[in-house]
Amino acid sequence: MTHLPPPRGPLSHAVITALRDGPDGLAHDPAALRGADPWGEDLHLALYVLYELHYRGFDSVPDDLEWHPALLAVRRGLEDAFLTALRDAVPTGRTAAEALEDLLVEPVEATGSVSHHLAKDGELWQVREYAALRSLYHLKEADPHAWVLPRLYGRAKAAMAAIEYDEFGAGRAERVHAQLFADLMSDLRLDPTYGRYLDRAPAEALVVVNLMSLFGLHRALRGALVGHFATVEITSPPGSRRLAAAMRRLDAGPAAEHFYAEHVEADAVHEQVVRREVVAGLLADEPELDADVAFGADATVLVEDRFAAYLLDVWGQGRSALRGEHAPALAGHAR
Repeated sequence: MTHLPPPRGPLSHAVITALRDGPDGLAHDPAALRGADPWGEDLHLALYVLYELHYRGFDSVPDDLEWHPALLAVRRGLEDAFLTALRDAVPTGRTAAEALEDLLVEPVEATGSVSHHLAKDGELWQVREYAALRSLYHLKEADPHAWVLPRLYGRAKAAMAAIEYDEFGAGRAERVHAQLFADLMSDLRLDPTYGRYLDRAPAEALVVVNLMSLFGLHRALRGALVGHFATVEITSPPGSRRLAAAMRRLDAGPAAEHFYAEHVEADAVHEQVVRREVVAGLLADEPELDADVAFGADATVLVEDRFAAYLLDVWGQGRSALRGEHAPALAGHAR
């Protein structure tokens, strides 16, 4: 468990105070939400903290607050604001086939790609910052996707369970992908403690994690979660190949290189299974979810592109991507 983070505005202050002191006085305030940035630090820290109650929780926060009605009401308001922003930003009228087909072709231009930058020109401090921020995602990798299993059946369920089995180490704790990322962090001399870099993560990093939690926790968004999962698996092999090359070029360490090398091979197989069995099986059973799968895929691309644009912008200025830092914060040798 991790400590509650410092708030970043009135919404996160209200949520964190409620978790610390008790939620009985907490109330959903539509007026406060109307003035909040749906992509901003305050809303997404509040949402992240509420979602974390469904994962590992926080020190000194009682477990039974996970389903407290006042907290759920506030969470719903935050989710509605986020979902509205997503739907406004994501193209409409696309099919799942169209959304996923776009992902199968690597862009000719490498601009806007963090993996291209790190493989070719990235410095060690940038790799370390990237790993620190991605730890919020990778240390719970596959967890939110597991929530979809009770909501699937037939081909989709069987194939999803098979992929998740691989993600969770195929029965071996040391092979769980979250553990492999913790090993990567150790090679990079980062603290692999779960949630360690939450305080340092900007909104763009929180949004990436909140998206998969949002999709995972709602049965009504099961199609979107499948679209998210498919996008991750389809785009992982080429990006992971470049990141493995970056780790090798920068002598980041064997575990650092292995995490991405593992994803090149494993996700190349998963990509075929997720498209042909999970997505196809889901849409054979529930064809009305086609637009939801497309929405999940396009929303995933959107938030990952926003995160990449943030990183490349601040790094291009020679600044740290971590909150509270200006100069590179994790400079130095990894080993």
